[in-house]
Amino acid sequence: MGGHGPLPARAGSRREGEPPLRLLFAGTPAPAVPSLEALLGSGHEVVAVLTRPDAPAGRGRKVSRSPVAERADAAGIPVLQPRSPREPEFLAELAGLAVDCAPVVAYGALVPPAALDIPRHGWVNLHFSLLPAWRGAAPVQHAIMAGDELTGAATFRLEAGLDTGPVFGLVTEPIGPRDTAGDLLDRLAVSGAGLLVATLDGIEAGTLVAEPQPADGVSLAPRIETADARVDWALPAHVVDRRVRGVTPAPGAWTTWRGERLRLGPVEPVPADELHPGEIRSSADGVLVGTGRGAVRLGQVQPAGKRMLPAADWARGARPAAGERVGT
Repeated sequence: MGGHGPLPARAGSRREGEPPLRLLFAGTPAPAVPSLEALLGSGHEVVAVLTRPDAPAGRGRKVSRSPVAERADAAGIPVLQPRSPREPEFLAELAGLAVDCAPVVAYGALVPPAALDIPRHGWVNLHFSLLPAWRGAAPVQHAIMAGDELTGAATFRLEAGLDTGPVFGLVTEPIGPRDTAGDLLDRLAVSGAGLLVATLDGIEAGTLVAEPQPADGVSLAPRIETADARVDWALPAHVVDRRVRGVTPAPGAWTTWRGERLRLGPVEPVPADELHPGEIRSSADGVLVGTGRGAVRLGQVQPAGKRMLPAADWARGARPAAGERVGT
């Protein structure tokens, strides 16, 4: 199958008698775990896992292993955690593994040119967009924030450019009107895992050829930092809505209230043109905030140093005065 038609999103399509591929799986966060699971059940041989080094996480900043490392530990698979995949020691270890292919899902570091040609079939990246749309670190978030109605996942051969390599296959996924980035990524992690296994099956069988990405339709999806997730109340309500959903759960939308940060869960656009941008009003209709056009109803909010709670509960304690605004 060519690179721009969908591949069957299922595992187990290897033909009997074909030798399994020896794989190095590279991945780090939770959305990469379904792909590792699918590969472990595929008949191919995952001989080692490459993941980012253990790092502090959570409120207590306790040093913990990545979700991929934890799954590899449970499966008894060796885990490689170089500070950088450019390290000569890692490159020598990769060569010694004699892997046929290195599937990659959200590893979190650039694979250097010196490593790209070591596996016989190269490195195959699962990316959560319909390439060439949304190349970069945050494709799911940007697709939602842009108001896209359709996205998906693609497998492609990794090369030196940013998500520019030739594509093996695609699966599509509709974006629902209330989807958060977390919701959508959960679904793509599962359908993408099936696509990745089907891609490796096709590579092993010699029936799959990667096709160059089209020159048109390129868009970029850079990493979203905390500062980027601050709500701009001058935007129309529908834009505020999708921008908030696009950064939920991470890094999390936020505004300010009486000089302190107020984190926001997903909001709901409502008609309320009499409210100025950022103006807050608590009533029987809920807690509304004005935007550049219309208003949004707040769902869950998290004041500084406290837990998430319903906006109505927060407003009962905060008691916003008439005309008072968030975001100032």
